[in-house]
Amino acid sequence: METVSPNVDFVALEKKTLLFWREQQIFSKSLDRRKDSPQYRFYDGPPFATGTPHYGHLLAGTIKDIVPRYQTMLGNYVERRFGWDTHGLPIEMLTEKEIGLNGRKEILEYGIDRFNEACRSGVLRYVSEWEKVTERLGRWIDFVNDYKTMDLSFMDSVWWVFKQLWDQGRVYEGARVVPYSWRLSTPLSNFEASSNYKTVQDPAITVRFRSEEDPNCSFLAWTTTPWTLPSNLGLCIGPDIPYVRVKEVATGEELILAEARLPHYFPKTEAFEILERPLASSLVGKRYRPLFPFYEELASEGAFRIVSDSYVTTEDGTGVVHQSPAHGEDDYRVSVANGIPLVDPVDEEGRFTEKAGPLQGLNIKEADKTIIGMLKETGLLFRQETITHSYPFCERSDTPLIYKAISAWYVRVEDMREAMLENNRAIHWIPEHIREGRFGNWLAQARDWNISRNRYWGNPLPIWRCDSCDHIECLGSYKDLEERANTSVTDLHKHYVDTLMWKCPNCSGTCKRVPEVLDCWFESGSMPYAQIHYPFENKEKFESSFPADFIAEGLDQTRGWFYTLMILSTALFKKAPFQNVIVNGMILAEDGKKMSKRLRNYPDPLDVMDTYGSDALRLYLISSPAVRGESLRFSEAGVKDIVRSILLPFWNVYSFFTTYANVDQYQPSQVLTESSNILDRWILSRFQTLLSAIETEMSAYRLYAVIPQLLGFLEELTNWYLRRSRRRFWEENPTDKQHGYDTLLYILSEFSKALAPFLPFITDEIYQNLSDALPSSEESVHLCSYPQADKALTDSTLEESMSLIQTAVALGRALRAKHNLKVRQPLQSLTVVTKDERAKEILETYGSHILEELNVKEVLFSNKEKDLVNISVKPNFPKLGPIFGKEMKQCAKELSELSLDQIVSLESGNEIEILGRKLTVEVLEVRREAKSGVPIETAKGVTVFFDMEISPELRAEGLAREVINRIQRMRKDAGLEITDRISAWFRGSTDLSKAIENNREYIQQETLSLALQGTSSEVKDADVFYQEHKIDQDTLDLWIKKTAV
Repeated sequence: METVSPNVDFVALEKKTLLFWREQQIFSKSLDRRKDSPQYRFYDGPPFATGTPHYGHLLAGTIKDIVPRYQTMLGNYVERRFGWDTHGLPIEMLTEKEIGLNGRKEILEYGIDRFNEACRSGVLRYVSEWEKVTERLGRWIDFVNDYKTMDLSFMDSVWWVFKQLWDQGRVYEGARVVPYSWRLSTPLSNFEASSNYKTVQDPAITVRFRSEEDPNCSFLAWTTTPWTLPSNLGLCIGPDIPYVRVKEVATGEELILAEARLPHYFPKTEAFEILERPLASSLVGKRYRPLFPFYEELASEGAFRIVSDSYVTTEDGTGVVHQSPAHGEDDYRVSVANGIPLVDPVDEEGRFTEKAGPLQGLNIKEADKTIIGMLKETGLLFRQETITHSYPFCERSDTPLIYKAISAWYVRVEDMREAMLENNRAIHWIPEHIREGRFGNWLAQARDWNISRNRYWGNPLPIWRCDSCDHIECLGSYKDLEERANTSVTDLHKHYVDTLMWKCPNCSGTCKRVPEVLDCWFESGSMPYAQIHYPFENKEKFESSFPADFIAEGLDQTRGWFYTLMILSTALFKKAPFQNVIVNGMILAEDGKKMSKRLRNYPDPLDVMDTYGSDALRLYLISSPAVRGESLRFSEAGVKDIVRSILLPFWNVYSFFTTYANVDQYQPSQVLTESSNILDRWILSRFQTLLSAIETEMSAYRLYAVIPQLLGFLEELTNWYLRRSRRRFWEENPTDKQHGYDTLLYILSEFSKALAPFLPFITDEIYQNLSDALPSSEESVHLCSYPQADKALTDSTLEESMSLIQTAVALGRALRAKHNLKVRQPLQSLTVVTKDERAKEILETYGSHILEELNVKEVLFSNKEKDLVNISVKPNFPKLGPIFGKEMKQCAKELSELSLDQIVSLESGNEIEILGRKLTVEVLEVRREAKSGVPIETAKGVTVFFDMEISPELRAEGLAREVINRIQRMRKDAGLEITDRISAWFRGSTDLSKAIENNREYIQQETLSLALQGTSSEVKDADVFYQEHKIDQDTLDLWIKKTAV
């Protein structure tokens, strides 16, 4: 066991550990050792390899590393295959940009075969970056046996999944109005459309639709999408909405709109006159004149008339909604129901066609101004405003989405809602509210899934249709395709399979594949089956291991991967695809905005890991609100603070142990024997309690509850056990030292195992160095079994007692801090008041710890609280105000008259009745004040107060302790070993010098000074180390020099 310096470079340590893991193949060994153990099933969702990992990936990756590491240490075999989502729009867009193409037309001119091969060759361009960042994070994952959605075996299984749905009658082709990306020329699913809303400003215009019967009367309709007006073919009103026909006084013009909307358009009642209140039913069927001449001929086919539907409201607009059947879901539904024809003057790239006359060639959003101008010219624009609202954008191209009527392929989902909800109830969600909340609500409103995309680089729909008759067939594997096409198949991508055709079995026509490719979410949802080429291979392996024990991803996947997994698993196997899931929240930039590479509003993850270490980043992320599904504003300062407040204190305990153990030539005991020292027995018991808590919380996947327990134990180890024990390792009591060293060795080695899944680097470094001192050890901490609680070492009574002592000490420290009394300044006495005799006896038994920790000459104990403390009860006004209202004053009066017994009863958890209402202590404030008038602190039934008068003798001792502190710091700054003896000289004020002289022996003993001399002049010696110090307002010059004994 090497002696370890307290000065540590965590980054260098981690890079050394990474090299060790790599060279010794520790990850592979951890798997190989568990090959025949029970299998723990983990699915890793496939990311796109189109960019480098961000902090959201790193948080999810840390969670997905912790749980498999923990399960492996429990004795399970956890296969961890990485996967890549290699198809879809992200890859296509990147390829378009690199080649220099812009849109569908240029891709077709370039050639789909060339374009797809360019996608294939560039799809894994960031794989090395992913591997680099993932390895640096300390995440163990199998990149060698990774799966890729573009592999033949994966695509083959996806075809099988599709065929199962086809055979169930779940796949159908239909024309619907769907979210549509005009930049990418493809429809999207409803959950893709919901993932990227932005707050934008759009024109909001109110338009006159002239009545065919009376040109002086107009129906007013409001829209925020002026570009849809050229395809207007109807107006819709609400069947139960009251309407009015008004005359505008200033112009004499007559207008029809919902009565509820009059105040918005005519705030002054004198500006209009109500002519009549026509029933909605009387307006239905009335005709109006087209805004534009583009589709005038359709009037004879049912266009340009009033219809009604209950979706119309008066929350905004006029209560009259313009209908563009091809560009709104409700518009389409209402128009079909009322026999209004369908037209669409917008092409696949979002430009107006020749049917829109002078608008031809304009992008729809660019055409808004032109359309508004045309309406102004014809006198049809009634009002123009600007609205700020939330609008969906294409997540890939960052352009506004539109709704467009298009023929697409769907999977029938709506009839599976109840089955999916039932399966969802069997899943353990963290956070739990997501089950019935965000995910449950989404399932309850599940829509049929648009699975086809009018794109190129993807898994083709395995559907062939005859070009002459209605014959259609769906294939379920590449073997099926080989058989039908009578040729060998080695690639299932579009540019290959589109060339394969065959004679229709029903006529003389030819069966050709439909042009669409599958939504890449269909592929990721098929991942449990396709990653192992099920059912063509590994059939028994899959069926014995499905569903997954555990998955984890970000909150956005409730409408992505989690959702598609659920759809396909429910349809194929009638069960949930996973049993436990941890959902992490969003990680934002420090300013609260979305992290953006373009804005560079966050630090590069590799830079952060190479500055503070990956353990620090991991711990920062998993101890954040994001593990509870909440948002986190990433702060580099937060990572830095983890190093200062957690990693360094842990390292210092380890450094302390190796240093003093080697100085004392410590020989570990073969068996951990019972120590007579209360601190040893306490920390051993606390560790067993910690292990039990970890087992409970980890089995429930509550990482957010595990981390505080681990850090709480570390705090007790560093700031209670070691600080209270430090002097034991300096004094000559071999038996007590042996017990202390044995205890620290056990705690450091076993705590390293307990922390290993969370902090894999520092724990392996500590464990490996300690392994020589252990009775038996492994090559790495990550090859060890997870420690289990030992009941023989558990002493709950002792833990309770020590907790009481710590409470008293914490109260004393708080009281000192409030009154600016440093702990180094001794005080004469502390009085500790308890409510019962048992607590008093415990505190008296271990009173020496309180005395030493709070630096007092004596500790007085009493359980006669009423003799020393005034206790009163006050109402918590924010909580009781709504309950008592006007009776609040009387409530406060009755509370002030409560007896001590009643207050004690309240604090014991009982209720009390005030003005007919039962109250508990949670809605009250119990206050305590010392009868002597001195300041007090109170908590958990313990009250403390000091005798704060500082005598000259106490003052001198306090100064001496300050001097000791300065000399100890100088020893460290001078680079001295802990065993080095020194000579010391001092020069200071009369008070300081007198305090040093009067406490010379004490100072020398504490600082290992062979000599301590006052001087009136500067000490001149080549080997002397000098510092000037401030103690209160006085200056103290100190010189120290290493001196041989």
